[in-house]
Amino acid sequence: MEASRMLLLSPIWSSNLRMNHYNQSLKRPRSHMALKIVGMAKEGSERSNGIIEKAAIAGGLISSPVIAWSLYTLKTTGCGLPPGPGGSIGALEGVSYLVVVGIVGWSLYTKTKTGSGLPNGPFGLLGAVEGLSYLALVAIAVVFGLQYLDQGYIPGPLPADQCFG
Repeated sequence: MEASRMLLLSPIWSSNLRMNHYNQSLKRPRSHMALKIVGMAKEGSERSNGIIEKAAIAGGLISSPVIAWSLYTLKTTGCGLPPGPGGSIGALEGVSYLVVVGIVGWSLYTKTKTGSGLPNGPFGLLGAVEGLSYLALVAIAVVFGLQYLDQGYIPGPLPADQCFG
């Protein structure tokens, strides 16, 4: 009797398999199309973020050594970098501090929104710049604190009586 049930059920079972295969084959193009559309939307958003990421990478890779030079000069001489020709070195120093603060701010904003920091970016450089920016911020706090304890002041952004005045 069980063998006869098997024979009776086998056409139904095989037709169900064919229907499932048919339904799955119909669903594949739709889901594939949805994934393709989502992928295209991500590509479009990544292009605009790509420019911002590359600018942050370039700015961070330039700013980190400038800040290290600035902090070393501040610690050894009591003053920041000299203004340079037309104020160009002083301007680079000031912009470097702003870039580091901007990258740390962007990182904190992204952390509160997504729960993780900035993406790694191409070749992991954005993640490296993010880490360097946090290290630079800690170094700034330490050297500025030591400067205040040793000299009693932190030099301003413009030449003054104490530095280059």
